[in-house]
Amino acid sequence: MTARSDTASSAKAPNAARRPVVGAAAVAIGLLAFGLALAAFNLSSTAPAGRWLEALVAPDENDMRELVLRYSALPRIAVALLCGLGLGLSGALLQQVLRNPLAEPGTLGVFAGARFALFAATLWAPELLAYGYEPLALAGASLSMAIVLLLSRGRGFAPAALILSGMIVSLALEAANKMLTIGNFELLSDLMIWQAGSLAQNDWSTALGLAPRIAVAGMAAAFAARSLALLDLDDAGARSLGARLGLTRLMALAIAVFVSATVVASVGAIAFVGLAGPAIARAAGALRLSQRLVWGSVVSAGLLTLTDQALVALTGGMLPPTGAVTALLGAPLLLWLVWRFRSTAAGERVTTGASPRIGASWWLPMMILPALVLAVLVAMSLGRVPNGWVWATGADLSALAPWRGPRVAAALAAGFMLSVAGALLQRVSGNPMASPELLGVSAGAAIALLAAAFLAPGLGYGGALALAAAGALVSLSVVLVLGKRSAFAPTQTLLVGVGLTALLGSVSEMALVTGDPRVAQFLTWLAGSTYSVSSAQAAASCAFAVVTALSLPLLTRWLAILPLGDPRALALGLHVGRIRLILLSVAAVLTAASTLLVGPLSFVGLMAPHLARLSGVRGALAETIAAGLIGALIMVLADWLGRTIAFPWQVPAGVVATVIGGLYFTWAMRSRR
Repeated sequence: MTARSDTASSAKAPNAARRPVVGAAAVAIGLLAFGLALAAFNLSSTAPAGRWLEALVAPDENDMRELVLRYSALPRIAVALLCGLGLGLSGALLQQVLRNPLAEPGTLGVFAGARFALFAATLWAPELLAYGYEPLALAGASLSMAIVLLLSRGRGFAPAALILSGMIVSLALEAANKMLTIGNFELLSDLMIWQAGSLAQNDWSTALGLAPRIAVAGMAAAFAARSLALLDLDDAGARSLGARLGLTRLMALAIAVFVSATVVASVGAIAFVGLAGPAIARAAGALRLSQRLVWGSVVSAGLLTLTDQALVALTGGMLPPTGAVTALLGAPLLLWLVWRFRSTAAGERVTTGASPRIGASWWLPMMILPALVLAVLVAMSLGRVPNGWVWATGADLSALAPWRGPRVAAALAAGFMLSVAGALLQRVSGNPMASPELLGVSAGAAIALLAAAFLAPGLGYGGALALAAAGALVSLSVVLVLGKRSAFAPTQTLLVGVGLTALLGSVSEMALVTGDPRVAQFLTWLAGSTYSVSSAQAAASCAFAVVTALSLPLLTRWLAILPLGDPRALALGLHVGRIRLILLSVAAVLTAASTLLVGPLSFVGLMAPHLARLSGVRGALAETIAAGLIGALIMVLADWLGRTIAFPWQVPAGVVATVIGGLYFTWAMRSRR
C-alpha cells in the first residue's frame, strides 16, 4: 500500500510541477498575443492586411502607405520585440546572480551610466562617436554597475542595499545629465528626447543590429544557465556541487550589462521592463531559472510591444517616448514588490559606522555661524570674470548685490529648511538615512509644482507653496502607508521612498520630452538652480527659515522623546500619532518651501543631520539647529561653486550639492556595518 501510494505520488509530481510552467507560458504567450494583435490593428490602419507581405518584400515606391509600413511600422514592432526580449533576459540574469527580485538595469544604475557616457562623449569627445554609441554605452554602464557593487559590497550585496545604491547612483548620474543638458540644451535636447526610450524607426538598421547581439546573449545565458541555477543555493552548497561562483557571476553580469548597453545605444533607456517580465513570470509559476529566462523574456517582449502599440494607437507613436511610459507603469510595480518584500531585519537601525564624540551641545552651532557668515561674504564678493578672479568691494559689491544677493539668500534658506526637514524625518522615523530626497517628499513637491506650471501658470508664490506642501505631504503619506508592512524598517522605507521618487520622476520625464517651450526653464529649476530667484522670493524664504528656527524650541520635547519608542512616549503623556503627524507636516512644508527654491534633489537633508551627529552635538534642539546651519553652509558654498567652477557657464546649486551628497552617500554606505 505504501509503495503504491509512493509510486502514485511520484507520478503526480511531474504534473504538479508542470502546472506552474504552463501558467507562466500562458501568461507570456497571452501578453505577446495581445501586443501583436494590437500591432496588427495599427498596421491595418496603414495598409490592408493583403498588402503587408508585398510591402515588406517589394514596396511600391509611389505608395506612401507601403513605405511607412516597410520602413517605420514593421521595424518598430521588431525593435520592440527585440528590446523586450533583451531586457527581460538582462533582468532575469541580474535577479538570479544578485539573488535580488528587485534587480534590473534601471534600478541598478546601468541605464543612467550608459546615458551619462553618451552625453559626456557628445560634448567632450565627439570623435568617439565615430565608433558608434554601443562601446560608449557599454563603458558607462559597466562603470556604473561597478560603483553600485562596490557600494553594496560591505553589506554582502544584500538586496535592499543593492537597490538603494543603484537608485542613488541613478539619481546622481541623472542629475549630472540634467546639468549637461542645461548648459548645452540645443546640442543635447534631441539626444535627451531620444534617450528617453523612443522606439520610432526609419529603417531596419536598428533591428538588424539588435537581433544578432541579443541572440548571442541568449545563447551565452543558455550556456551558463546550469551554473547559474546553482545560485539558488547558498554559496557553500553551490561550491560543493562544483560551481565556480566568481566566474559564473562575472559572466552573468557581463551578459546583462552588454544587453542593457546595446538597448540604450539603440533606442535609449526603457525602464522597468526588465523588472516586470521576470517578476510576472515568477508570480505565474516560473520557479526555475531556465523558465524565467525564457518566459520572463517573452513577458517583457509582450509588455513592451503592447505598451508601444498602445501609444501608436493613441498618439500616433510620436510622443511621449515609450521608455517614459514604461517607467510610469513600472515604478508602481517596484513599489508593490518592495511592499511584498518583507525585511529580514525589521528592527534594523541604519548607522553611519561611527559613534558621535561626547561634547557640549551648542559648541558646533556657535562655530558654524562665523563660517556661514564667511561663506556668505565669499559668495557675495568673490567671483570670476574673463580676466580671472575678482574680489568685489565698495561700489562693485553694491552693483553685484542685487544679482548675487537673492541667490545667496535663497541657497542659505533652502539649505537650512531642507536640513531641518531631514533632521525631523530622521528623528520621527528612527531612520538615520531618511531625508526629503530619499523618501519621495521632494519629488512629491516637484510634481505638484510641475502640474502648476502647466495647468495654472499664473499661480503666485503663496499658492505654489501650498500646492507643493500638499504634494510633499501626500508623497510622505504614501511612503508611510507602504512602509507600515515592514514595521518601518529603515532600508525598506527608503526603498519605498526611492521607488516613489522614480514613479514621480517618470512623470517629470514625460513632461520634459514634450517639446513644450516651458521645458527648458523647468529643467533648470529641476536641477536646483537659484539664479532665477527674485528678491521677494529670497526675502520670503529667509523669513520662513527664521520663523522655523524660532519655532524649533516648541518641538524640542517631542523630538527628544519620540526616538525612545512609542511605549515610552505614551507613558510620558504624548499623543504619538497626532505629534508624528504634526512633525511630518512641518517637514513637508519645509521641503515644499525649499523645493520652490532649489529643486527636488540635493541630498542636503541627508548629509547635514549626519554631520551634526558625527560632530558630537547632543540634544534634540542643538542637533536640529546645527543640522540647519550645516545645510545652509553647504548650499551657499554649492551655489558659489556652481557659479564659478565652469565659468562662464553656471552649474545649478542643486546639482553641485547632489554631487557632494553622492560622495557623502558613498562614504556612508561604505561605513555601514
